[in-house]
Amino acid sequence: QVQLVESRGGLVQAGGSLRLSCAASGRTFSTYAMGWFRQAPGKEREFVAAVTGSGGSTRYADSVKGRFTISRDNAKNTVYLQMNTLKPEDTAVYYCAAGTRWTMRPGNYDYWGQGTQVTVSS
Repeated sequence: QVQLVESRGGLVQAGGSLRLSCAASGRTFSTYAMGWFRQAPGKEREFVAAVTGSGGSTRYADSVKGRFTISRDNAKNTVYLQMNTLKPEDTAVYYCAAGTRWTMRPGNYDYWGQGTQVTVSS
């Protein structure tokens, strides 16, 4: 069992930056791939970024590539999402997730955080 707790999001102006963190319980954190997803009002949950258990490989949605960076610190049981050059269309509730498969599909992740709101103003 893994419990995930995201940091507080926030309100930021377009062009600004924000870093989200997600702390995980348990001693098997490094065995899980970690992902970030987001869901805007009226839309389905969509993939943002994922990182393998070792942190050696990452993948990103095209919409955030070059602006967002996912990383993890297995010693701290924490995964991060650094978001730069934010746009109003990045406004959503952001979720971290843990799974045994390094995929972009939400259904392949077993554990989810509670979500944190990120709002980007124009």
